[in-house]
Amino acid sequence: MLAIVSVCLVNAGMSSAHADGVDDAFLNAVKNKGINFASPQAALIAGHEVCDELDLGRQKGDVANDVSANSNLDGYRAGYFVGVSIAAFCPRHHATA
Repeated sequence: MLAIVSVCLVNAGMSSAHADGVDDAFLNAVKNKGINFASPQAALIAGHEVCDELDLGRQKGDVANDVSANSNLDGYRAGYFVGVSIAAFCPRHHATA
C-alpha cells in the first residue's frame, strides 16, 4: 500500500509547479515540514493516494503507518503528510477517525 510514496520520496528539493492554489498550499506545507519528493507532481500524486486509501475505508492511523513504513518519513512526518493531504484534497475525511 502507498507504494507510490516510497517511490516518490527522496532527499531532493521541490521545484516550482504550475499548480492551482490548493496544490501550491499543499506543496508549500509539505516542503516547509521537510518532506521532500522527486518532483511536485510526485508529491501531489502521493497526497491523492492518501485520499484514495481513506476512500476505501482505511483508518488515518493505518494510512500514516503505511506512509512511514514505505518511505523515509518518521511517524510524526507521516502523520503530518496524511493530515495535510486530507486538508488539501479530501476534507470530507477531516472529521473521521
